Amino acid sequence: MPGYLLLLAFLICGVIICDALFSHRCGLVRLWLGLCMGLMLMMWLPVPFAYLLDFTRPAQLLGLAVAAMLALLATWCKRFIRRGAPLLNGISPRMGFLGGMPVWLPLVLIVPFVLLSGYLQYTHMLREVDGVLYVGQSTYGDLCLHLGIATGLRGASFPPDYTILPGTLLGYPFLTDSMVTSMLLFGSDLALSFALTGTLMMALVYTGFVLFVWELTHKSAAVVLSFLLMFLNGGLGFLYVFDGALKDPTMLKNVFTGFYKTPTNMPELNLYWVNVIADMMVPQRTLLGGWTMLLPALYMLTDAVHTRDLRRFALLGAWAGLMPMVHTHSFFALGLLSGGVMLSRLLRAPAKKRLHCLGCYLCYAAVALVLALPQLLTWTFPQTAGGGSLSFRFNWVNNQGNGSLTDGYFWFWIKNVGLVYLLMAPAALSARRGSLMRSLSLGALVIYTVAEFIQFQPNPYDNNKLFYVAYMIMLPAAAMYLINLWHRLRGVRGRAMLACLFIGASTISGTLSLSREVISSYMLFGPDEVQAAAFIDENLPADAVVLTGDQHNNAVAALAGRHIVCGTDSYLFYHGIDSSAQHAAERQMLSNPGESANLFEAYGVNYIYISSHERAYIHADEVWFLENCNLIYDQDGVRIFAFDEEDALACVAKVEDAALAAE
Repeated sequence: MPGYLLLLAFLICGVIICDALFSHRCGLVRLWLGLCMGLMLMMWLPVPFAYLLDFTRPAQLLGLAVAAMLALLATWCKRFIRRGAPLLNGISPRMGFLGGMPVWLPLVLIVPFVLLSGYLQYTHMLREVDGVLYVGQSTYGDLCLHLGIATGLRGASFPPDYTILPGTLLGYPFLTDSMVTSMLLFGSDLALSFALTGTLMMALVYTGFVLFVWELTHKSAAVVLSFLLMFLNGGLGFLYVFDGALKDPTMLKNVFTGFYKTPTNMPELNLYWVNVIADMMVPQRTLLGGWTMLLPALYMLTDAVHTRDLRRFALLGAWAGLMPMVHTHSFFALGLLSGGVMLSRLLRAPAKKRLHCLGCYLCYAAVALVLALPQLLTWTFPQTAGGGSLSFRFNWVNNQGNGSLTDGYFWFWIKNVGLVYLLMAPAALSARRGSLMRSLSLGALVIYTVAEFIQFQPNPYDNNKLFYVAYMIMLPAAAMYLINLWHRLRGVRGRAMLACLFIGASTISGTLSLSREVISSYMLFGPDEVQAAAFIDENLPADAVVLTGDQHNNAVAALAGRHIVCGTDSYLFYHGIDSSAQHAAERQMLSNPGESANLFEAYGVNYIYISSHERAYIHADEVWFLENCNLIYDQDGVRIFAFDEEDALACVAKVEDAALAAE
């Protein structure tokens, strides 16, 4: 319970701060920004104290104390300057809770998707049934990385290492997971903490997108169209499915029963434009946290551009500067977008205002870089540049790597993104000159161009985290273009049918993918692994190094948060890390321990974990461990050995003390 109260306390502090900072905005905007602010505070404020106190309870409480002081300061400043006046001068009056937005709009769009998201979070984040932990299709691969970060950060010194590769700095953005760690330190349940914060962030993304589009268009139809095209996105893959189903009826069934057979994710057909809910927001928690913070930045950017207020640009810079270790791709996309917007505004600004305009953007960049550079230099650059990930690659995953394209350039994008791709250029060009929508379109083009030519990580697929931001930003312009087209077709027979066909063709692939995700269920950990992980978590030292296999669903790393010699390359390789030496050492120690004394010492192995995986895939020499090590756990096919007798005795004593305490 205290862990959930900790989350609530940070959220309340964020709401109080944003109520003061954005008091010229409607209640929904202030609440949304405040909740986002609360999450940002919870992610960041314990970190400075963790450098001194490790990532422990005192660090969390001191972070919360700072958040409370900031909330009190914001309240005091608001009252001191002028009773009831905003800290930042506004351009729009306070207009009730929704600020002129129809009540039905957020209810119809946000509420159903939040309910869907809550259900997906519940079923996809370690759903327990008779001791077995189940997940969904999309989280089967990614979740264990996030579980391991969250459980491994408990009591960790800063900056932390990978638990799946001790001695290697954790350069992967970890703050969205450390928020769960903060809750775990106060006794919260692992699965519920993930599901609760995940549902909250998804709700904030939906709300933020609605408010962003409303701010740009003030048209309900544009908000509805943009929302559907964003969150039910999917290309023309359904055509391949339906065409195949005519020849083989099982193909349609496979969409709902097969593993990644949905029409938005068919690599064999060169279809990679996955549905953002099913394959991005639910499984890729770091991206979800990034979008939770990106949408407030987009909202603040539109606000700053409209007002030309230096203070607003500085506030935006402070927000942006905190984003790299939440989600580096979102931070980078925001920077590229801002560069395009700045260029557009400078070109359109009168000569006498150009200097002020440039000064605002330079202030924004300076504040952002002051906060971001320490993160980038400590974590991001060493892993990205040091891992040799940067390279030239034209046309994303459509490039076969030898200079040839699998599909024709435009057909690849049309069949992946869908019909809306055809509207992007005319929508941008039809936007009024000098309008913010035109400026945002140029910024989106900058993101798209960079992502089309540069590969930033070993997996080229990961550039979609940039493409999706460009797509998100272009949707309001595309929606307005469709609305104008609708008006121009007034009196034309079949206009409504054309509109239905367009919306159907744009959303059916995404709807099928989400339907599959709702009913998907896969066992991630069996009861034997769950019980063994609980034993490790309760009885082994927090800094113990455990020799075990390198499977991605490794209970020692994911559930117990202990260091293992080496984890799966499904994570490490795609983070730009070469772990070949550790993999070889791990297998050598398990399969031939009698001749590996130097490796046991070099890697500081304290315990050995042997389950069916280590027996079947690595051929662990269990007889040697039984004869030469100390068996401390033997249940349901899982055995845990202590390498040294002293560690074994300490573990036995701890188990006995716990048993006496229970009696």
